Amino acid sequence: MQKKIGIIGGDLRLIFLSILLAKEKNIVYTYAQETAEILKNEKNINFCENMAELIKESDIIIGPIPFSKNNIEINSAYSNKKVMIQDLMSNLKNRELIAGSINPKIYEQANENSVKIIDIMKNEKLTILNTIATAEGAIKELIANTDIIIHRAKILILGYGRVAKTLAQKLKGIDAKVTIAARKEEALAWGYTYGFNVVNINNIEEKLANYDIIVNTVPELILRKQQIKNIKSKTYLLDISSAPGGIDFEEANKNNIKAELALGLPGKYAPYTTAKFIKEVIEELCK
Repeated sequence: MQKKIGIIGGDLRLIFLSILLAKEKNIVYTYAQETAEILKNEKNINFCENMAELIKESDIIIGPIPFSKNNIEINSAYSNKKVMIQDLMSNLKNRELIAGSINPKIYEQANENSVKIIDIMKNEKLTILNTIATAEGAIKELIANTDIIIHRAKILILGYGRVAKTLAQKLKGIDAKVTIAARKEEALAWGYTYGFNVVNINNIEEKLANYDIIVNTVPELILRKQQIKNIKSKTYLLDISSAPGGIDFEEANKNNIKAELALGLPGKYAPYTTAKFIKEVIEELCK
């Protein structure tokens, strides 16, 4: 059944989502995607001059993932327009919005305008599928930012949630020597069960000098000033948790340790596949 779908802003994932939906003969209305050249020769894609037009024409409205970096404007990498969240909510009054990684503050604005929000990144299926692209993107960052091979490299992963589990398995597959640091005994037991070295995250301070690479997946400050002092200058630190990350980057820089906060890896390295995952989950939600 043909649907009318409005897509506002976003990164390359939403550009590909527009294309995928249009190719299935849905009528797609876009706003704040006007600089995406690959959309301009696609059938069934209509560029709207304003939000009101898109909202009027669309049965389903989809916003960016992540929704906003500053809780003022929505993310719109392929637009010269600034799309203010308050303007969007006012236009969406009494409608529903599907988007991702939405700050709790934005729900307040949504409630004031009787807008129902569905945060697609709270969908367990999509969250798990997203770990694949995140893990592969992390490995690409490790290769690009170190002068060693991953094979037999000593890698410490902080945390053992969904992303860490997928990353650990993929690193193990290319023969890295992986250690899992976590707090919960259950997580440590699972790490041990899958053949990794394990250590309680509260006891890592004196062991940090043993690793070539440290990857943080915990969205809280883990590597503080005291811990950073114990890390070798040649060790590469990669943080793939949510901003602002779990590493004291200023202290790492003072100690000449290369450290990076890598956000949005699925959108950066696998936008097409991630768009397919998003499309699949949205279709299930709309049923």
